[in-house]
Order: sequence, then C-alpha cells, then structure tokens
Amino acid sequence: MNSQIITVAGGDLFTLAAQYLLDATQWIRIAQANGLTDPVLEGVVVLVIPPIDLTAGGGVAV
Repeated sequence: MNSQIITVAGGDLFTLAAQYLLDATQWIRIAQANGLTDPVLEGVVVLVIPPIDLTAGGGVAV
C-alpha cells in the first residue's frame, strides 16, 4: 500500500498510528514523514501517512 494523505482536526499521532499503521508505537513514522516532533496535533492538519510496515520499529526518534 502507498502513502495516504489525510486531514484531521486535532487529535494525536498515537491514535492515527493505531488506526492507519496498526501499531500506535509507530507514531514516530508519521511524525517523521511530516516534519513533526510533537505527537499532539492542534487545529486542522494535513498529514502524509506512510505505508503499513509491521516490521518497523516505533516509539522513539533517533
């Protein structure tokens, strides 16, 4: 599956990672794809959601 582009109003990357990547700990992949460091979103935001990768690590930026 390819990357997706979504628009959200607030929320957090943990929830989006669980919904779109099937693993909340992969929130950092969404953050990196969008140049973000904070998992909490404010206002309306357009995000790139990377493809599902069940082997990808997650949780901490290195």
